[in-house]
Amino acid sequence: MSVPPKSSTANLIEGEFNLLCALAGKDLTTEQIERIARWNFSSVDWAELLWLAEHHGVLPLAARNLIGYGCALPAEIEQRLRSEYETNLRRSLWFTAELARIAQQFGCRQVRVLPYKGPALAQSLYDDPGLRSFSDLDFLVAAADFVRAKITLAEIGYRPSKEFSPAVERLWLRTGYECSFDGPAGKNLVELQWGVLPHFYAVDLDVPELLERANRAVVGGCELPSLSPEDLLLVLCLHAAKHLWARLIWVADIAETLRTQSIDYSQVLERARDRGIVRMLGVSCWLVKNVLRVELPEPAEEVIAADPEVPILGAEFAERLSRDAAYDFESTEYFRLIGRLRERRSDRWRYRWRLVWTPGASDVAAVQLPEALFPLYRIVRIGRLARKLLLRAES
Repeated sequence: MSVPPKSSTANLIEGEFNLLCALAGKDLTTEQIERIARWNFSSVDWAELLWLAEHHGVLPLAARNLIGYGCALPAEIEQRLRSEYETNLRRSLWFTAELARIAQQFGCRQVRVLPYKGPALAQSLYDDPGLRSFSDLDFLVAAADFVRAKITLAEIGYRPSKEFSPAVERLWLRTGYECSFDGPAGKNLVELQWGVLPHFYAVDLDVPELLERANRAVVGGCELPSLSPEDLLLVLCLHAAKHLWARLIWVADIAETLRTQSIDYSQVLERARDRGIVRMLGVSCWLVKNVLRVELPEPAEEVIAADPEVPILGAEFAERLSRDAAYDFESTEYFRLIGRLRERRSDRWRYRWRLVWTPGASDVAAVQLPEALFPLYRIVRIGRLARKLLLRAES
């Protein structure tokens, strides 16, 4: 990705971001359309806006809405926007066709998987593959079916991006949550995920249960399983929370889910309470309302009102989102923020415990142990964490 251009003033950056927020939706309200139409486009830093739109993953939406509702756009900018949309559409159509091909192969081998994000999300939320950008295909699969799924992908030319020994693979199925695959068309094109979040986040959303509750949807002319509306909302909120809502597209996806899906909010709240993620749901809804200015359904408003920490955290994440502040996802600050997103003390302690004791791929790569001694990777992890904290303190 290119380096963002320098703006002349902080206010200009804020202006471009606010415009981007107004553009980041599929079916805009009359108020949103009028807001775009009244915008003073002569003052827009187009290089800044286009960079922000690409960085936040909403360039196709911004292009469609600027062309449809903007007034007196510079000719070269309108041409660039049309080109960006068409380029994304061609890429998305390729991924959609590939999704259908892979899903057909899984079906032939009777491997149960559930595609989500990517083309499935573009179809269910935006009804247009050109309005949602993505760079890979994600499939949820039960851990018990991972090996069969991997073999099935190999039959059509997909290989793990990083090969593990059978012993390490078994360890990773217990402590990790995903595996990337390279294909004939490039690297990291497919992900098999047997968890929605890594194990150490201590949010145990059971993939077999998601598969059991799945609906059916037509994507690229192929009928495929899809997340139920209730599970889709929670999964999108968890994914956004994992990344601390650092990109607008993740907030926009949640907004479109609330707007387009028939959701049983009693089920959403029941599942969120069971797993201690009501605060993550609340912050997501707060950001939809206060960053994108989208009206919320009453149950979402009630989730926000029930937790005084939600607006505090929401405002913090919104401020960082508006100035494109980067997070170090291996820093103590990041882990502290993830802890604050858990409303129950027991979940915070469980998260901290797993964070310390769950070995990651880098821990396994640092020291090679026989399978019988794999429990010692916990000691390796503690040692590496202590060393990292010491180095940070010294710097």
